[in-house]
Amino acid sequence: MSQTAAPIRVLLVDDHAMLRAGFRTILDTQPDITVVGEAATGAEAVAQASALRPDVITMDVQMPDMDGIEATRRIVADPQVGAAIAIVTTFDRDDYLYQALDAGASGFLLKNAGAEDLIAAVRALAAGDGMLAPEVTRRVLARFTTASAPTSAPTSAPAPSQVASAQVAATVLAEPLTDREAEVLVLLADARSNAEIAAALFIGEATVKTHVSRILQKLGARDRVQAVVLAHRMGLT
Repeated sequence: MSQTAAPIRVLLVDDHAMLRAGFRTILDTQPDITVVGEAATGAEAVAQASALRPDVITMDVQMPDMDGIEATRRIVADPQVGAAIAIVTTFDRDDYLYQALDAGASGFLLKNAGAEDLIAAVRALAAGDGMLAPEVTRRVLARFTTASAPTSAPTSAPAPSQVASAQVAATVLAEPLTDREAEVLVLLADARSNAEIAAALFIGEATVKTHVSRILQKLGARDRVQAVVLAHRMGLT
């Protein structure tokens, strides 16, 4: 007899009760998601994360007592928690986003996101995929590159020079990336989805997922967002 997977446990953090209520209403309608708690300040978020051990946390930035960036840093530093954190933002302060990545956030969610976007984001974080929405990621990751080359069309494979650079730089890892993993990493750094990577490299999505898992393992990254940030910092892309 097959067992039903446990629902994704979510902690909502925002100093606006109406936003938390809206998020809760949307998420609690899903059979695979349950909101296990709420917090109105960063300090409450740290305490609730430790007590409830959620799978995913939606984290506001500007809050009384302790901001969301410091709360994120403390939660990520606690090995007993292990939650993936999405920064909830109005997207008007780039410095918050960069600091959030440094603190260990796994992605970003716009406060005006639709219900389907919110649900998809929670599921993506719970699956370890992070949230690499192009409208957010390309803007944020530019911070971590010293020089940005023009990106190719969404359906094209990475340029040979990009892949070669990733292959050479990847030899600094204890277990180097394969040629194919280097190609996948370059496309990850360009904010491509699994479907887009599969189309660009003419491989199946299941194969892409396997390559991504191996890349995360070799980089020692928690999720796709962290992998891309580490790749930029290490010069792999």
